[in-house]
Amino acid sequence: RLRLGLSRTDCQVKQWLHDTLPSLFIPHGGGPCFFMEWPSPDPWAPMRFFLSQLITSLPHRPTALLVVSAHWEESPVAITAHPTPPLMFDYYGFPSHTYELTWPAPGDPSLAATIRSALQKKAIECRLDETRGFDHGVFIPLKVALPDADIPTLALSLREDLDPEFHMNVGEALHFLRQEGVLIVGSGMSFHNLGTMRSEQECAESSEFDTWLTRVVESHPIERSEAFRHWQNAPHARLCHPREEHLAPIFVASGAAREENGRCLFTGQVLGAKVSAYQFG
Repeated sequence: RLRLGLSRTDCQVKQWLHDTLPSLFIPHGGGPCFFMEWPSPDPWAPMRFFLSQLITSLPHRPTALLVVSAHWEESPVAITAHPTPPLMFDYYGFPSHTYELTWPAPGDPSLAATIRSALQKKAIECRLDETRGFDHGVFIPLKVALPDADIPTLALSLREDLDPEFHMNVGEALHFLRQEGVLIVGSGMSFHNLGTMRSEQECAESSEFDTWLTRVVESHPIERSEAFRHWQNAPHARLCHPREEHLAPIFVASGAAREENGRCLFTGQVLGAKVSAYQFG
């Protein structure tokens, strides 16, 4: 009987693990980089390939996507509630064809209301935005990951203060979504110093920061949260993130994992900087 009971428990745990999607932190590149011509070798090719495998590598296909974009900050936080979100071409100086890209994923106003309610129950102010569309932190990486745009997608803003504790709490409040088939995606960049990247010179400091970030993600969840609270103590933190809006989505992804572990999914060198992606749960 004991063995049978343990067997059932194991099966239940395995089923739970299969049904529960992870939360992710992904790099979304630079502007419309994945849809431009580049000299060979294409510096964005490894990241593009990683993103192209993102959905198929999951335990099962998501019922919806919730994307926390580095390019949207509000106070209080806001969530898209447009049934057919338009695209926001919020990048400048790129080839004309990049302003004609399409990615017609539907929204989900009902899910948006559920998320607002869940955040409010945790005393987190949140409003619905019924007019905003998808900024390039949402549609550029997802156009690679989900070219058919056939999964309902919502965007969630950061709060303007970018406070790590607050954003981990947001993620924790939305943990339940992972068990309901919703993929939570933090979309940013693990390194985001545009001046350094434009120089295309190798940035050794980015490697040191990346090593720290991977070690933190793969540490015990309590240690992970504590390190994120004090991320500015990381090696070369302010060189790698002069402002942390591109790092902050990882706080939400980490919080959505609660006590579950994290791991590195991808590491690549782009324009001289080391950039990584991570999975929690």
